[in-house]
Amino acid sequence: MVAGMAMPASSSIDGVFKALADPTRRHVVARLSRSPASVSELAEPFEMALPSFVEHLRVLEGCGLVTSQKAGRVRTYKLETKRLRLAEDWLSQQRSLWEERLDRLDAHALSLKEKRS
Repeated sequence: MVAGMAMPASSSIDGVFKALADPTRRHVVARLSRSPASVSELAEPFEMALPSFVEHLRVLEGCGLVTSQKAGRVRTYKLETKRLRLAEDWLSQQRSLWEERLDRLDAHALSLKEKRS
């Protein structure tokens, strides 16, 4: 753990990033950010067997990025933004950490340059 930074529970963030590591699942998340959609609507742009595509949905649902509801024969998925914010918050913390480090490096480089002058 980095000093001064609260880190989310490892298993929570790991599942989200594992799910988002796949381009098909990222596309599904992007599509669901517009509105909920049925399995057939989500699967339409992909050239894969429906059972293979449904496995992607299971991964997303398993880590909590999406939820589903069944009405009759239609299963509809929606994005759970709280879980997506978990990844966003972690990335934001990392960005802040590296910006701080780069600022210190820049200040050090400037001080070395001034000493040479």
